[in-house]
Amino acid sequence: MKLYEELLSLIGDRDRVSINETVLEQHGKGVAYHEGHMPDVVVFPISKEEVSQVIRFANEHGIPVVPFGAGTSLEGHIIPVNGGISLNFTLMNQILSVQPDDFIATVQPGVTRDQLNQALKKYGLFFPIDPGANASIGGMAATNASGTNSVKYGVMRDQVLGLELVLADGSIIRTGGYSYKSSAGYNLTGLFVGSEGTLGVFTEIILKLQGIPEVVSDVKATFPSIEAAGKVATMLLKAGLPIGKIELVDQKTIKVVNDYKKTSYREEPTLFMEFSGSGPDVEYSIELAQEIVSGEQCASFEFENDSLKRAQLWEARHHVAFAILAANSGMGLMSTDVCVPLSELSNALSHTREVVEAYSLDAAIFGHVGDGNYHAVLPVDPNSTEQRKRVEEVHKQIVRFALSKGGTCTGEHGIGIGKKAFLIEEHGDSLPIMRGVKVTVDPKNILNPGKIFDSVTVAPQHN
Repeated sequence: MKLYEELLSLIGDRDRVSINETVLEQHGKGVAYHEGHMPDVVVFPISKEEVSQVIRFANEHGIPVVPFGAGTSLEGHIIPVNGGISLNFTLMNQILSVQPDDFIATVQPGVTRDQLNQALKKYGLFFPIDPGANASIGGMAATNASGTNSVKYGVMRDQVLGLELVLADGSIIRTGGYSYKSSAGYNLTGLFVGSEGTLGVFTEIILKLQGIPEVVSDVKATFPSIEAAGKVATMLLKAGLPIGKIELVDQKTIKVVNDYKKTSYREEPTLFMEFSGSGPDVEYSIELAQEIVSGEQCASFEFENDSLKRAQLWEARHHVAFAILAANSGMGLMSTDVCVPLSELSNALSHTREVVEAYSLDAAIFGHVGDGNYHAVLPVDPNSTEQRKRVEEVHKQIVRFALSKGGTCTGEHGIGIGKKAFLIEEHGDSLPIMRGVKVTVDPKNILNPGKIFDSVTVAPQHN
C-alpha cells in the first residue's frame, strides 16, 4: 500500500495507478506457457516526464520496473518476475508527426502497428513490420520484431532511425535522428532496439516508412511434404523474384486454421507468397514462380488479386496461434522461433518434424521461411510436469540443431525468460560484454530484471 500511495503522489491521478487484482493479473502473465508473477502496482504514464519520475523513484528505492505494451510477446518479457512496477504505455499512443516526403514517422511507444498504418494510408505510405499480432511499436522495438514482411523489408532494427528513452536513473536521452544513415559514434539505437526493456524505456520512436506498392498479388502453392515446400522457398529466393512475403505452413497448422476460421484451404504443406511492385513486374514474377514450382512436386498453384480475399488469407495465417489455442483448450503454448541459413532450411524443417514425432507430441510448424526463420508451436499442459519436460526437450533439440548449423535460438521473439540458457550456448563468449553494458546503464538492475540473462535479483522496497 505504501508503494501505491507514493506512486499516486507522483502521478496525481487515481485512474492511472492501480492495484486492482484484475489489472495486476493482466500484467502478470504473457501469451505463452511461462509461469506468471503479478506486479505490485500498475502505472499508466501519459508523458516522458512521468516515465522519468517513476523510473527515478524506482531506482532510488531499488524497485523493479517492467515496460508493458500490448502484452503479445511470447517469451515472458512482460512478466514482473520480482514484482514491482508494471509501466503500461497504452495511454502514450500518439503519432507525433508524419514527414511523408522524408518517409519518416515519430510515434509514442503505445501506438500499435494497425493504428499507425491506418494513419499512413492517406500519404500512400505504410510501416512494413508485421509480426502478426497488433503489437505496440514500443514492444516491437524492444524485441526487434520482424514477421511476414522481413524477407523484403528487413526487421525492426532496420526501421528504427532514432529513439528517445529514459535510463535507469531517470535521465532522458536521444539516439539516432532523422537521417537514414550516420557514422557518428557507436550505434546506440541498434543497441537499445532488441534490449527487451533491460537497458532503457522508450518514450519516442523515429521510424522509416515505405511507399504502398502499385500492385500486390498473393499466391498459395501446396506440396506433398514440408521439406519440398522449404526447398521451393529457397529456389524462389535464388531466382531474385520481388517477393514481399513467403510463409510456410504445414498441414496440421492448415487443419487447425480451417477449424478455427471455418475456411477450406487444402490441408497440405503450403507456401503463402506475396508479390508486390509494378503491374508488369508482378505478373511476370508470378508466371516465373509458377514455372519454377511446377517442376518441384507442386500440387496446386493459385493466385489472388482481390484485396478482401488477400486480407482473409493473411488473417488466417496471422491467427495460427489463436487457432492452436482454440484446438487445445486450457493449454499453454511453447513457440520456437529458430533461424537457420537458407541452405539448411529444408533439413531443419525435416529434423523438427522427426523430433516432435519421436516424443509423441503434437506441433504445428510454420514460419517466415524467406529468411530461414520458422516456428514449431507445441501445446503445453501447465498441470503436467512430464509433458512440459518433453516439450522443453523438443525445444532444446530444435534450437541445438539450428545452432549447429550456424543459426540462432531466436529470430524474432527475443530471449526473455524462455531462452536464457540458449543465449549462453550461442553467445557465451560475448555475455560478459552484454552484462557489462547492463551494469553500466542499470547498476541497480531495476529495468526488467531476470530477462535475457540471470543477474542479481532485486526485491521491491515498499514496507
